Amino acid sequence: MLLLCFWALRSFGQGQTGFNPETWKAPYYLPIEGWEIERFSMPIDFAPAIPYKGVEDIRFAQGWGESGHQNYWSYSFLWYIEGAQKLSAEIIDKNLNAYYDGLIGRNIEKRNIPAGMVTKTDTRIKKLGKPQSGDEATYSGTVSMLDYMAKKPMVLNCMIHVIKCPGMINTIILHQLSPQPFTSPTWTKLKALRESFSCNKQ
Repeated sequence: MLLLCFWALRSFGQGQTGFNPETWKAPYYLPIEGWEIERFSMPIDFAPAIPYKGVEDIRFAQGWGESGHQNYWSYSFLWYIEGAQKLSAEIIDKNLNAYYDGLIGRNIEKRNIPAGMVTKTDTRIKKLGKPQSGDEATYSGTVSMLDYMAKKPMVLNCMIHVIKCPGMINTIILHQLSPQPFTSPTWTKLKALRESFSCNKQ
């Protein structure tokens, strides 16, 4: 069952004509059990500056939308992007900045957020000296933004995994975010999700 409340007002049809998130078959394996799932086509309608075509494949931790829950705002989203993409900390930083500025902008009117409460998203991304197991490159950092659900500032810790599957031309980027510290049980679950990813469909 698709979780439609998170990305309110987002349109399916502006990326791939006829894209059906329920019937689309991923060419990789990313666990579903224990997670809420949602998929969208790319380009992303609320972040047109992000120049990719493909699919966004999301996994929400249980309790992600419940204020006070340890998994609040904790989730992963995978970008399956057409073609081989050149990536760097600067490019990922820019993309995430545009992504969250656009996401917040989509919710201002809907959630009656006062204009004075809205601030520019601040992203700080750096490349790790050694990629994590299975990654072509790994990045970490923070996303400082407006939590439009609680209507207060929030900082998300993030890990970004660039994954190269053998024989695949397309690019896979797995983003993982949570306001919890990396040592928390929430991140144990997020790390397990990454470890369970497979380039082979199951």
